[in-house]
Amino acid sequence: MAGRLVTVVGASGAGKDTLLGVAREALAGDARFVFAQRVITRPAETNPHPGIEQHIPMSEAAFAEARESGAFALHWPAHGLHYGIPRSIEAELEAGRIVVANLSRAVLAEAARRYNLRVLLVTAPREVLAARLAARGRESMAEIALRLSREAPLPEGLDVVEVANDTTPEEGAQRLLAALKSA
Repeated sequence: MAGRLVTVVGASGAGKDTLLGVAREALAGDARFVFAQRVITRPAETNPHPGIEQHIPMSEAAFAEARESGAFALHWPAHGLHYGIPRSIEAELEAGRIVVANLSRAVLAEAARRYNLRVLLVTAPREVLAARLAARGRESMAEIALRLSREAPLPEGLDVVEVANDTTPEEGAQRLLAALKSA
């Protein structure tokens, strides 16, 4: 494939969705970039705001049917949900575009085998991650500690660029944009 799949990964609370939202807006007029919208087995967000991923909601049954029919280029389970990247990204890659996708570490090795992959690893200090997760109000402190303790390492041999998001969202977004433009 002529294009490149660029995935943005990082621990919960690293700010991936916030940075991706800014990058999506900044690159909206640049035909070289396509932002893949994930399919997730959870309802649509009723109160969208920066930092909340706008996904395609799908029921468990519909997701299973879509997966079996080959509708996803990549898919994985995580945190009691199922996630998928539509197969339509392959046409964009064939056309030479840079496809930006929020993937799980669990599928990075598969993605690297199948596509020209670059991984942008969004990082922040553990205390920053914990504070951001606490501000969401979705998990107890014990659940947050558990979530942060189970972060899986990246597979060996990947093309990885670290993007620090340890100050302001604007500064983190500028770093992400620079990394995307160098892809």
